[in-house]
Amino acid sequence: MNIILFIINILLLVIGQTMWKIGAGKIEISGFKTIINVILSPWIIGGGVLYVIATAIWLYLLSKLPLSLIYPLQSVAYIIALFVALLVFKEAIPITRWVGVAVILFGVYLVAK
Repeated sequence: MNIILFIINILLLVIGQTMWKIGAGKIEISGFKTIINVILSPWIIGGGVLYVIATAIWLYLLSKLPLSLIYPLQSVAYIIALFVALLVFKEAIPITRWVGVAVILFGVYLVAK
């Protein structure tokens, strides 16, 4: 059950960041009105709600699992976010970031083992 919650936590974090990225791209920058646009943006609000849920799950996981295990494993979120950037936002991913993904995956493998 903890593994399922851990995966849900990671997915909620990445989806929340994705929603914030979409929301930030739709916000008009114009002084004080910018703050109102951020507060009223459904993308920003939705991302925030997902973060609250992810944080509740994270607190539960912290109470059940060693920090030295779950914190490094959470770096998988970086990898998923890279694929979101590539597929959803059509960002160009330089080779150095792919190398970083390989390093993270190797580290996750070592920690999980």
